[in-house]
Amino acid sequence: MGRTYIVEETVGQYLSNISLQGKAFVSGLLIGQCSSQKDYVILASRTPPKEEQNENPKHPKAQLDNVDEEWATEHANQVSRMLPGGLLVLGVFIITTLELANDFQNALRRLIFAVEKSVCRKRLWNFTEEEVSERVALHICSSTKKIVCRTYDVHDPKSSARPADWKYQNGLSASWLSLEGTVHINIHIPLSTTSISYTLEKNMKNGLTRWAKQIENGVYLINGQVKDEDCDLLEGQLLSSDHRSTAAVQICSGSVNLKGAVKCRAYLHSSKPKVKDAVQAVKRDILNTVADRCEILFEDLLLNEMPEKKDSEKEFHILPHRVFVPIPGSAVMLCDYKFGDESAEEIRDHFIEMLDHMIKIEDLEIAEDINTACVSSVNNEALMDNTDEEQPKQPIKSTILKIQQNIGVIAAFAVAVLAAGISFHYFSD
Repeated sequence: MGRTYIVEETVGQYLSNISLQGKAFVSGLLIGQCSSQKDYVILASRTPPKEEQNENPKHPKAQLDNVDEEWATEHANQVSRMLPGGLLVLGVFIITTLELANDFQNALRRLIFAVEKSVCRKRLWNFTEEEVSERVALHICSSTKKIVCRTYDVHDPKSSARPADWKYQNGLSASWLSLEGTVHINIHIPLSTTSISYTLEKNMKNGLTRWAKQIENGVYLINGQVKDEDCDLLEGQLLSSDHRSTAAVQICSGSVNLKGAVKCRAYLHSSKPKVKDAVQAVKRDILNTVADRCEILFEDLLLNEMPEKKDSEKEFHILPHRVFVPIPGSAVMLCDYKFGDESAEEIRDHFIEMLDHMIKIEDLEIAEDINTACVSSVNNEALMDNTDEEQPKQPIKSTILKIQQNIGVIAAFAVAVLAAGISFHYFSD
C-alpha cells in the first residue's frame, strides 16, 4: 500500500488555477511535513518561468525531455531557506497538456531526485533511519484535470514509482502546533592553518558542522526532567542521561565569531506531538537558520567583492535578519532573510516570486536585533575548539535544552565554542 498525502484544499485550488499560457508544461514544488503514517501538504509553489524559455520553441515532447533541472533545483534551494523547522520540500508537481499526459514520468523522476539532492547538500543535519525517504511526484493534465500521484524512494536511485493517495482536506493549515523562540549565539570558529586551499567558506562549514554536533547531541529536559523521546510531549516517564563532550586547543590563522540573537520557529501537525518530534524540529530550525545566514552573507560578499583586510585587522559584517510571513489563509509562517539596506518591498517581491502567492507588506514580521559575523586574521592564534571525539582533556558541560510547559524555556550552552540561550513558547493554533 502506498503513502497517503493529506492536502490543504487551497493547494488544489491553486493547482487548478495555474495556466500553461501556451507552454507545454509548468512545474513546481510541494511543501509540507512527513510523518510515519501520512504526509501533509500545505503549499504548492510554481517554479518561476525562465525568460529564455520563450525563445527557440521546440516540439513539446522535446521540451519535456529537456526540462531545466538546474533552474528547478535553484528554486528549491531558495524555497528551502524559507521553511521553518518541521517543514520540507515533499516533492514536485508538473502540469502538462493533454498531448504530454503519457510522457511526463521521466521528467518528474529526474526533477524529484535532482531537487532532493540539491536541498540536502548544504544541511548541517541528516535524516534518521526511521524517517520517511519517499518523495511525491504529482502530475496533472491541464485539460482533464486528472491527477496521477506517485512516490519515489530518494535514497535509492534505482527505485521505481509507487502509487500514492492524494486526498484534499479543508482546514488542514489550521491544525498545527507552533514552537517559537530566540537563540542567543556566540560561536567561535577557528580558521585552519593545515591547508592553504581552505577557503573561508570551507572553514565556516567545518566549524558549523562541529557546532551542529553540540545541538544534535544535546540533552533535552522537559519541565526540568529528561523524558522518554517516544512519549507525548506533555507526558511520559523520566529517564537519566549524561552526555559529555571535550575541548581541544587548535592553532589557527584566524577566527570567525558569530554573535547575536536569532529567531527560531518550528511547526508540528499532530494533536499529540512526541517529545522527539518537537525537539527535532526545533534543533533543525536552529541549524538551518544559522547556516543559511552564513551562506547568504558569503554570497553577498562575493557579489560586492569586499576588499581584503590587512593581517590582525578585524572585519565586522551584519548577518541578515529573519523575516516571517504567514502562508495565505494559514497560521503557519515561512521566512526569508533581509539585509539592513533592503526594503520591505524587495522582501515582499522575493516572497511572491519564490512562492507564487500574494504577500502583503503589513504581514512581514521583522523581529530581530543586529547579528554580526566578525572575521579576524591573526597568525598562529590559539583557540579552544569543541569536538565530540574522546580526548584526554577536562570534560565540559554538554549542550542542555530545557522545555517547560506553557512558558517553555530552553537554555542551551556549551563552554568554549558555543554559548547560547534559547527560550520558546509552544501553542496550538
